[in-house]
Amino acid sequence: MYNINIYLFLYVYLMQSAFNYTAANKSCSKDEKQNCKEEKINKYSKEVNTKYQKYLEIIREAKEQYIPCDESKCKCHSRVITNDLQVFKNKGISEKLIQTVNSKGTKYQIIQNRLYRDENCMFPARCSGIEHFLLDLLPSLPDMEFILNTRDWPQIHKEYGVFGPVFSFSKTENYHDIMYPAWSFWEGGPAISLYPRGIEDQELALREIHLYFYLEKKPELVDAQYTKNQAWKSDADTLHAPPAQEVSFEEHCKYKYLFNFRGVAASFRFKHILLCKSLVFHVGDEWLEFFYPALKPWIHYIPVEANANKEKLQELIDFAVNHDDIAHEIAQNGYSMIWNNLKMKDVSCYWSKLLKRYAKLLTYKPILDTALIEIKNK
Repeated sequence: MYNINIYLFLYVYLMQSAFNYTAANKSCSKDEKQNCKEEKINKYSKEVNTKYQKYLEIIREAKEQYIPCDESKCKCHSRVITNDLQVFKNKGISEKLIQTVNSKGTKYQIIQNRLYRDENCMFPARCSGIEHFLLDLLPSLPDMEFILNTRDWPQIHKEYGVFGPVFSFSKTENYHDIMYPAWSFWEGGPAISLYPRGIEDQELALREIHLYFYLEKKPELVDAQYTKNQAWKSDADTLHAPPAQEVSFEEHCKYKYLFNFRGVAASFRFKHILLCKSLVFHVGDEWLEFFYPALKPWIHYIPVEANANKEKLQELIDFAVNHDDIAHEIAQNGYSMIWNNLKMKDVSCYWSKLLKRYAKLLTYKPILDTALIEIKNK
């Protein structure tokens, strides 16, 4: 996992009762609505509108350019498959190409509607989370073989190293990896005591740690703390402070604003916190999962530059506070996109489309590798 042993399950929140801002900058839970003393801010004042005009203009342009996706048969994500497979379209995928990248992940075969893989999987729980979908789809899948990466980091860089088809859950635009739905849709995300089967544990990139320090110094505004990860050994791994108690997703959903940070690669939690109907501040735009392209900045979340300074961060927060109706609309849009297009049936649909289109690119007929083991339903 992360080579400096700094792990973060970061929950950052700004939450006011019924999407109203408290003059004293204090957070009120939804249950404390009657106890919050609120001072209304005139969002139509010249000062407020002049200061935030650039964001209002960005949002106006985003709305004009946004075209809602076709929500039938997981079509919202179909172009990701097209883009990822495009590089193999002309020459196809040969057996030699598979052999070239064999060491980049776990080998899988589907032969006569039966599933086989390497006996050893680097992360067994991750393989199990993937196999849940593969086993269910077997009756409809053609023969094929593929290399599936269960590591956090993508494997096939566009500028150096070997070239070939490798399935990875996350990547940047610098990689040729073929994105698949992360194992964490079923099981296998980094486990914590609240989620022993694993959902996710948020890790913070070094370049983003300064945001944590800033947020930590704003107790009247946010709550940002480190919790213990599997790799935790001492308080040195949580910035020389005792690890904080873990917070469930249900608890996250009580708060008005949530920050999403990347980890070693993309964040597992993005899909979960968007379902909270909280306004999500999504930090960085480099890392992708297969469903990210369907989410649009300023439509479904507020984008934050990965290297944003404290002034920029404060400005974005102030904008949301002073434009509560817009914040509420963006939060609802983010929720609706995930709720309508990322149910388990949509994940299964994506797997089916991806594998069938991939199989058509094979220039040979796979023969059962007797070194593999058969995977069956438990």
